[in-house]
Amino acid sequence: MSRIGRLPIVIPAGVDVKLEGNDVTVKGPKGVLNKTLHKDMIVAIEDGIITVARPSEQKQHKALHGLTRALLANMVQGVNTGFEKTLELVGVGYRAVKQGNKLVLTVGYSHPVEFEPEKELEIEVPAPNRIIVKGADKEKVGLLAANIRAVRKPEPYKGKGIKYSDEVVRRKVGKAGGKKK
Repeated sequence: MSRIGRLPIVIPAGVDVKLEGNDVTVKGPKGVLNKTLHKDMIVAIEDGIITVARPSEQKQHKALHGLTRALLANMVQGVNTGFEKTLELVGVGYRAVKQGNKLVLTVGYSHPVEFEPEKELEIEVPAPNRIIVKGADKEKVGLLAANIRAVRKPEPYKGKGIKYSDEVVRRKVGKAGGKKK
């Protein structure tokens, strides 16, 4: 049995979960999320607890079991507390500015790079070298953060670029460090 798939999901106070066939709607203080689950997965809501079961021991059903449970747990957590990703800009002159709803990045190109987030997402810039992406949908928060990071990935020699706050950039030795005598 899947270790993740068999865990129950407790629905916190203030969160409403509705199941209609394969469609799940989760409402909470941070918003509303909808998802269509795989038709084979058996989802049950009883006494404020969501359980996911699989119909057989086929390889595909085993894979979908844990996935379905994780998606539902992320939806419940997203509408209750939300998700956030923190990015850091490393480099001389690299900075981020929020103009209205847009994020404007100056990261060494001849032009500034602009990002307009979707209406469910929020971007905060607490400092010129820090960006926080917040939202209820974990997938959309991660995708926007990945797109911002892709503008200037951290390079291994000086470590310059946009990186996640918990990311460790593996540094390489420059030309002089690799000489043999």
